[in-house]
Amino acid sequence: MFILQFLGSTPGRWARVFAGLILVLLAVLLGGWWWILAALGAVFIAAGAFDFCLLAPLAGKPLQGRAFRKSYPS
Repeated sequence: MFILQFLGSTPGRWARVFAGLILVLLAVLLGGWWWILAALGAVFIAAGAFDFCLLAPLAGKPLQGRAFRKSYPS
C-alpha cells in the first residue's frame, strides 16, 4: 500500500508532524470544541517525532518505524 509506505518514510514523518501542527494551530484559533483537534494533532506530532505509524498494524506490519520500513522491499 503506497500510503503506508509514504507514511513510514522520512517525508511521511515530516508530513505527519506538519499536519499535527496545523491541527493544533486550528484548535488554538477556533477554541471551543475544536480543542479535540489539538489532541488529534498531538497524536500526529508524536507519531512523526517518535517514528511509529498507527495504521501499520491494520496492514499486518510492525508499529515501529524502522521495523516497518524493513518490512517493505527496497
